[in-house]
Amino acid sequence: MTNDLSPRLRRLSGLAALCVMVLGLLSTAPAHARIFFGVGVPLPYYAPGYYPPPVYYPPPPVYYAPPPPVVYTPPQAAAPAYGQSCNAGAYVCPLDRPMAPGSSCYCLGNGGGRVGGRVN
Repeated sequence: MTNDLSPRLRRLSGLAALCVMVLGLLSTAPAHARIFFGVGVPLPYYAPGYYPPPVYYPPPPVYYAPPPPVVYTPPQAAAPAYGQSCNAGAYVCPLDRPMAPGSSCYCLGNGGGRVGGRVN
């Protein structure tokens, strides 16, 4: 008896699946598509009775705060430029700008190279 019921059940389930598929295809709505071609023209369009608000620039404040005070550092103490020289061993040359005594300097040697020394 089970053998007779099994083929009928298969046919019935197949027929039911086919009916569901056909109903599903028939009940769907067609797709609506639209294509738009346009040219972008930047023209301001305002609805009737609407005017754009005017541009308003507020006046400057009455009082401007002064800038913070500028702090100057005192210049570096240097010996007078008159008589300053760079003592670089066998070479002694005058300085072109004032420098503090004891700071490092250089003189040009016979070959054009720098020879290090100290300010007198």
